[in-house]
Amino acid sequence: MAARLVEPVDVGERAGAVATVERRRGGPAVAERARPAAVRAAPETAQDLAIEAVGLERRFGEFVAVDRVDLVVRRGEIYGFLGPNGAGKSTTTRMLCTLTAPTGGRATVAGYDVVKDPDAVRLRIGAALQSAALDNQQTGTELLRQQGRYYGLTKQEIDARLEELRSLVDLGDALDDRIKGYSGGMKRRIDLAAALIHNPEVLFLDEPTTGLDPVSRGKVWDEVRRLNRELGTTIFLTTQYLEEADELADRVGIIDRGKIVAEGTPEELKRSVGSDVVLVRVDDVDAARRAVEAVPGVDGVEVHHDELTASVAEGPAAVSPTAVALAAAGVRVQSLTLRAPTLDDVFLTLTGNRLQEGED
Repeated sequence: MAARLVEPVDVGERAGAVATVERRRGGPAVAERARPAAVRAAPETAQDLAIEAVGLERRFGEFVAVDRVDLVVRRGEIYGFLGPNGAGKSTTTRMLCTLTAPTGGRATVAGYDVVKDPDAVRLRIGAALQSAALDNQQTGTELLRQQGRYYGLTKQEIDARLEELRSLVDLGDALDDRIKGYSGGMKRRIDLAAALIHNPEVLFLDEPTTGLDPVSRGKVWDEVRRLNRELGTTIFLTTQYLEEADELADRVGIIDRGKIVAEGTPEELKRSVGSDVVLVRVDDVDAARRAVEAVPGVDGVEVHHDELTASVAEGPAAVSPTAVALAAAGVRVQSLTLRAPTLDDVFLTLTGNRLQEGED
C-alpha cells in the first residue's frame, strides 16, 4: 500500500518534496527528530507533536467505526495502537493517512490538517498497510525507484536512498530479484522500504507482522527499533499482538468498539491491573469468585468463561490463601498459576474480553 499513497507530483510540488527530503537527511530536522527516549518530555507546543486527533470520528451509515477518538503522539515516539480486529484501528490509521475522510472531529499529522491539507501530509508520511500492493513482475529496486519518482526525488537521491535501505531493511542483493520470488517476510520488508524511500517524518505501520513466522516477525521488530533509534522516525504501529506492543511501543493506546479505553506506557497499563495475577481455572466460577474476592490482598477479580483472574499486590503471598479459600468453598480447581500481568490482562479488565477473542 505504501506505493499508492502519493501520485506523481508536478514541478512545483517536486521542488518542495526534494527540499523536504534534503532537509531531513543530516540537516537540522533530522537532528531535532533523533532525540533519545529519555529526553522526550511531555509536549509543550504543537511543534512537539507528530500526530494529534481531537474528537475524530468515522461513521458508515448508522455504524460508528471510530467514536470521538482523542490522540496525541509526540515526535520521535513509537506509539502502539492495540485492539482486536474490528475495533477501529485500521479505520483510524486510514484517516490519519488521508485515505479515508473523517465524518467528525479533526486531526493533524506532521503539523498539517488531514482534511484541509492532505497533500502536505502525504509528502511527510510513509505507510505500510495491512495488504501490500506489490507488482510481482517488478524487482525490489524497480519498485523503490518508482516510489522515489512519485515523491519527486532525483536519480541521485534515489540511488543514495537505495543504498541506505538495502541494509536498513535487510534485503541485500534480493533488491535486484523479482518480487514474485520473495517470501512473505521479504514482501513485508520491501513494502516497508517503499514507505521509507522519501525518509518520512511519520511512519504508519498497520499490522506489519500479521501472518509472519516468528523469525520474520523478529526481523521486522529489529527494523522498527532501528528506524526509531537511528533516524528518530515517529512510528504509529497498529497491532493485535500483545507482545509486539509490549516490546516496541513507548506508549500504548487500547481501542475497543471505536473508543480509546486506556492509554499509557506498557508498564503503567500493566501496573494498573496489579503487581501480580493469579489465574485459576475452575468448574464453578460463581462460587470461586465469591471465595477469591474474600481473600486478603486480592484487589479485584475478573471472570472469563471458566477462568478467573485475580489481581493481587503480592502474588507469592496470595497463592496459598487463594487455594485454601477455593478448597473451603468446595470448588474443584483445574489449574492455579501465578504470573506478572500482561496487556491482555489490561484489556480483559477494561472490556471483559481477552484480545484474542476479537480476532477474525
